[in-house]
Amino acid sequence: MQFKMIHNNINVSNLEKSLAFYKEALGLYPARENFPDDGAFKIVYLEDGVSNWQLELTWLRDHPQAYDLGENEIHLAFRVDDFDAAFKKHSEMGCVCYENHKMGIYFISDPDGYWLEICPTRK
Repeated sequence: MQFKMIHNNINVSNLEKSLAFYKEALGLYPARENFPDDGAFKIVYLEDGVSNWQLELTWLRDHPQAYDLGENEIHLAFRVDDFDAAFKKHSEMGCVCYENHKMGIYFISDPDGYWLEICPTRK
């Protein structure tokens, strides 16, 4: 028996704002979507065009309040080939929320407060 990771899900308050953020910040684009006729939810799967992994963004009509992320001790990590350019872009976007110079990484925060780790490609 073998398992293969296929996607992660996060719930978002504003799907359009989140789609724009993930496109600008990380180059993720919609691959497929699920919008039921009753409008109860919207799901969009984002891809990076390189890996087979997807990020599932779910918007729920009947959840108008902000999501409680608790201590926000969970995150997704992204490796980037030009770390300095990525840091500059994310700094200009105003989404850098934590830097760990000792480890050589930093984190950005999406519109709902989810943290995303940015790692350099190591040789």
